[in-house]
Amino acid sequence: MPDSSAPRPPQPGAELPDARGRTGLHRTGLDLTGNPRVQVTDVELLATAWHVLRRTTLRVQDRSGAWSVQQRETYDRGNGATILLYHGDSRKVLLTRQFRYPAYVNGHPTGELIETAAGLLDDDDPETAVAREALEETGFAVEAVEHVFDAFMSPGSVTERLHFYAAEYDPAARSGDWGGLAEEGEEIELLELDIDDAVARIGVDIIDAKTIMLLQWARLTGPFAGPAPRVED
Repeated sequence: MPDSSAPRPPQPGAELPDARGRTGLHRTGLDLTGNPRVQVTDVELLATAWHVLRRTTLRVQDRSGAWSVQQRETYDRGNGATILLYHGDSRKVLLTRQFRYPAYVNGHPTGELIETAAGLLDDDDPETAVAREALEETGFAVEAVEHVFDAFMSPGSVTERLHFYAAEYDPAARSGDWGGLAEEGEEIELLELDIDDAVARIGVDIIDAKTIMLLQWARLTGPFAGPAPRVED
């Protein structure tokens, strides 16, 4: 284990600005007091190229009262927001499909995942961010968004808290500018699916966690809860 008392040379993101102009990233967690059984004693920056990878040293008290020293690596990419766009009358949901390299390198055959529109908050509040992402990815402007819940998606190592939303869209009101941001390498395809078809595809070709969670919410307690309307012969 590294000696936390040894002085470190100035680091980008700590004493020196990193590529995004940030400093003080090595102090995150040192002021936490909510859990008296956990004391943060040292924070080491491992990477600050864009998001932040930290190795944090903790003193942790177990249930017997004994203290131990532990280390945790955390990946901080900021918080995000995602939204399920739906059309109640036609029982449709609007999803996207785009290439995701992390999924591709970890066994997905093509890396092209079906998802709800989503993105990082950056400097916006969650409602502003999710409306921005819906417009950029799908071309639909949404105003009356419903906050569904928040969730930590991978709490063992990733700090991100994701804000979940839903909103109804007008199929006739899409703008001509959609499909993601070319400067960020995004190339997004739109998929309009029947809600029951989408739910049936969970675990088949819909395997993105946030999308599964919103589809299940929509069908169980959201806009499509209850039995589907009967179709007259």
